Amino acid sequence: MKHRSAYLVAATLAFAPFAASAESAMTIPPPAADGQAHSAGPETAVLAGGCFWGIQAVYQHVKGVTNAVSGYAGGAQKDADYETVSSGRTGHAESVKVTFDPHQVSYGKILQIYFSVAHDPTQLNRQGPDTGTQYRSEIFPQNEAQAKVAKDYIAQLDQARVFKRPIVTKTDSMKTPFYTAEAYHQDYAIHHPYQPYIVFNDAPKVENLKKMFPDVWREQPATVAEAAKTN
Repeated sequence: MKHRSAYLVAATLAFAPFAASAESAMTIPPPAADGQAHSAGPETAVLAGGCFWGIQAVYQHVKGVTNAVSGYAGGAQKDADYETVSSGRTGHAESVKVTFDPHQVSYGKILQIYFSVAHDPTQLNRQGPDTGTQYRSEIFPQNEAQAKVAKDYIAQLDQARVFKRPIVTKTDSMKTPFYTAEAYHQDYAIHHPYQPYIVFNDAPKVENLKKMFPDVWREQPATVAEAAKTN
């Protein structure tokens, strides 16, 4: 956990009892132009919004999501690992590749969750205690339809002034493939529920999902370990 300082861990331990209020969530409207089911098979969404532990944990509890994998996206280099990405010099962002059934949950709903409970889209090159371009807010559309939904949704939210500050989320296409993160990063929040960083920063996101999106909430998370057994 080299990108989480000792100071942060100590501070998190001190404030852990107040974790429920540590992560705010926004009630936002759904996208006016949603990406409804249009394919026979599963689709993928690649999203960056701070430490991938929390983003992954949120989508693992979304009904219709079959897998959510932590990894790296958006860099120019043709390889990525935790050490080099953490330096902030590779151009990659900690990201999550979400595989979902569009007949159960739409791409638009995936984005609504992303903007409302998964992270704060108004923070530039940071998210909560983590700073650097590797923690930026960015959507990596996998096709033209996703790109349109994402860009139109950002414009819709900005025009309605849903957030107090402008949305800084980028919507660039992926220059290189998505690189899966190391095994110890996968299902991290599930394996370490009492780790101070998870308690303070990520567990509240999952609770907000449960409260704000009961229509797509699933109690049993879709883990990377379980998905690997079926592939």
